[in-house]
Order: sequence, then structure tokens, then C-alpha cells
Amino acid sequence: MSTSAYLSPPNRMPFYLRWGLRIAQRRTGTALLPAQLLAWYPKAAVGSAVLESLIAHDDGRLTERTLKLVRMAVSFAVSCPFCVGMNSEGWEKLMTQDELAAVQGLAPLDTFEPLERMAIEYARRVSATPLDFTPEYGAELTAMFTPRELVVLATTSAQVNYWARVIQGLGCPPE
Repeated sequence: MSTSAYLSPPNRMPFYLRWGLRIAQRRTGTALLPAQLLAWYPKAAVGSAVLESLIAHDDGRLTERTLKLVRMAVSFAVSCPFCVGMNSEGWEKLMTQDELAAVQGLAPLDTFEPLERMAIEYARRVSATPLDFTPEYGAELTAMFTPRELVVLATTSAQVNYWARVIQGLGCPPE
């Protein structure tokens, strides 16, 4: 298999990784080069699979749409074309073209509900270096979100950041 990644997947991988990769590929409909490359270090592959299997999809006020906005905002903030492709799939069912431009940072966030605007801003801030979390911003977050919602937002944003760094670090091209 020829790729433009820095390395190619191993010729052989443990059976449990092959099995998990087949399930993931069937679910996503794509070859998932990052998952194949992680087979070089099975512990990383298993840990990444566990992380991926526990993502939030819809959790109370953090709807499927809100969590997609967060994933997309992180993907754009960290400039990861692979992540943008994976996390933007089906965007047209959940938002308008103008809202897509806003998530990309190309237009104001005016059309979003206050909770969505704050979630997008949080995703951008948690993806920036250095982090910009003032006490005032912390007070805004805790006024808007419950502790559970903040944990869901933090872990969702961190998960996309994790994958972006792994994917970019291995030189994976967009799917």
C-alpha cells in the first residue's frame, strides 16, 4: 500500500488489531491509515481505540450538532485536513453553509445559540497554545455549562486534539 505518510502500515499485526480495524473500517467506510500505522505499537493502538469508542455523541444539552460543532472547530483550529474531513462528514445535515464558514472562523458566530457559541469558543481556546483561560472566562463557562457538560466538552476537544497530533505526527494525508 503506497501512502504519503512517513511510514507504511506493518505487514503483519496482532489478530485483535486486525479484528478491531475491520470493525472500524466497516463503520467509517474508509481505510483509516492512522489506525493501521498505530499497529506498529499495539499498546498505542488499543489505547486509541478505547479513547475513540468512548466519545460522546449526544449528551443532554450537548446535542449531536453541538458536539459536531466542537469537533469541527478543533479540527479547523489545529489545521488538520484529515480531522476536518472526518469530523465534517454530514455537516450539511446539521448546519447551513454560513454556519460552516463561522465554525471555520471565516464569519461571525451570530447564527448560533449562546450555548453553541460558547462551546465553539471553548473548543478554539482549548486548542490554542498557550491556553487562554482567565478566571473571568472560567466563570462564564461554569455559568453556562454544568460540570458534566464541561467534562464532555473538554474530553471531546482533547480527543480531536489527540488525533490531530497523532495524524499530523505520522504524516497521514486527508482521507
